[in-house]
Amino acid sequence: MLEKIFSWSKKKEGEEEGRSNEPSIRFGRYSDNNKPVPKVEKWNEAESLFKEKKYDESIAAFFDYLRDEAEDNVRLVKEEGQSKFLFYQGSKIVRGYFNNERLEAEIALAQMPQPSVPVMRRLLEMNFSLYYSRYALHEGKIYMFFDSDIETANPSKLYYGLKELATKADKQDDLLVADFTTLLPVDVEHIVQIPDEEKAVKHKFFKQWIEETINLIGTVDNDKYSGGIAYLLLALAYRIDYLVVPEGKLQAELEKIVEIYFRKDNRPVTEKNGEMMDCFQKLATKDKTEFYPYLFRSKHTFSIVTPQNYKTVADAIYNANQNIGWYREHKMPDVAARISEYGFSYCQYSYSLPKPVTELFQLFMMINYPEYFIALGYTDVFYDREKGEYKKEKIKEYVDAILARWKEKYPELKFDVEKLKYENPVAFNQTFTTEVEYLNLESKQ
Repeated sequence: MLEKIFSWSKKKEGEEEGRSNEPSIRFGRYSDNNKPVPKVEKWNEAESLFKEKKYDESIAAFFDYLRDEAEDNVRLVKEEGQSKFLFYQGSKIVRGYFNNERLEAEIALAQMPQPSVPVMRRLLEMNFSLYYSRYALHEGKIYMFFDSDIETANPSKLYYGLKELATKADKQDDLLVADFTTLLPVDVEHIVQIPDEEKAVKHKFFKQWIEETINLIGTVDNDKYSGGIAYLLLALAYRIDYLVVPEGKLQAELEKIVEIYFRKDNRPVTEKNGEMMDCFQKLATKDKTEFYPYLFRSKHTFSIVTPQNYKTVADAIYNANQNIGWYREHKMPDVAARISEYGFSYCQYSYSLPKPVTELFQLFMMINYPEYFIALGYTDVFYDREKGEYKKEKIKEYVDAILARWKEKYPELKFDVEKLKYENPVAFNQTFTTEVEYLNLESKQ
C-alpha cells in the first residue's frame, strides 16, 4: 500500500513538472528550503500562538509547517487529553505526543537482544555531541528521545530539537547495525524498496565512474596537477551522492571521502588525493550484496544541510570556473569540464538550494551523463555524446519550463540560453554554470 501511495504521489509530481512520461526516480537529498507562502505563514502563526500561550494550537501550526504534502511526511491526530504525531526521516519514524504539560518524541534505532558493552560505550560517546536529544536503552531496544515542557516548546526549539533527533537517528541506525553484528534493524517497514533493475544500473555506473576517474587521474602528473585531481575526486563524490542517492553506511563512506579533503590537518593535497583515491577504489570493489541494501526510497521531513545566501552559491561556482582556463589551454578538456561540474555540484551537496536551482542542476546532470539516464529509462536526451551534438531546442524548452514554473515566487529569475556555447563540454559547462551564477533568486515573499 505504501508503495502504491508513494508511486502515485511521485507520478503526480512528475505530471506537474511536465515530465509524466519519465520514470519517477528521485535524485539528490531532500531539501526543506522551498516552503510555499502558506507554510511560512504557518510558522509565523505558530510563533504568535506560542506568545499568546496557546501552546496546543502553536504546536499544531508548527507540525502543519513541517508537513510536505508531496512527501506526505507528517501525521497529527488529536485525541482526548493529548495529540499524537508521527513523521518520517529517511529510514526512521519519529513518534510522539503532546498535552497540556509536555511534548515527548522517540525513535527506535535498533534491537539489542543481548547487552553489549561496546554498543553502550558508542552510545555514551555520541550522547556528548547532542544538544537537544539523547540515546537510551528501553526494553531491549536502542532509542533516541527528545522532550520539553510545553511552556518552553516554542517553534525554534521544536524545529532544532526534532531535527537533531530525526537526522542523527536516520544516520546512526544503519551505522550501528553495520558496525555491531549483535544489533538488529527495527521499525523499517515503511521503507520502499526500488526495483533491482534500477539498483543494477546504479551499481554499474557507480563502479564505471570511479574507474573512469581513476584512469583519467592516471594520465596526469600527481604533483603538478594536484588541484585538478582534487576537483575530479570531489566532483565524483558529489555526482554519486546526487545521482545514485546512497543511504546508510554507503552514504557515510562517501561523506568520509569528502571530509578527507576538507579536514584541516595541514597535509599536502597530494597526500589527501591519494587517500581519497584509495577509498574510492575500495568502494568500487563492493558487489551487489554490499551495495543494494543501501539503495531505497523513503520520506523526509528535514534537510541535512542548511540554506545559504545565494551569493555563497554564486561565489563557489565562480571560483571553480576561474580554474578552468589553465586546464583548457593545456589541452586537458576532460579535467576542465569536471571542474565546472565540481563548482555546481559542491553547492548541491553542501547547501539546501532553492528548487529552481536544483532543477537546473538536474538538467545539467542529464546533459553531462545521458547514458546513465537512458539506462534508467529516461527518453529525453539532451546531448548525443557520439556525435558531440547538443539538443539546443530541448535544452531551451526545459529551461523555459523551469523559469515559468517559478516565475510567481521568483519574478526576476532569468536564464539566458542564448549565451550557452555548444562547441564542446568545457564551453557548455562553463557557460551553463555561469548563467546559474547570475540567477536572481530574490523572492517576492
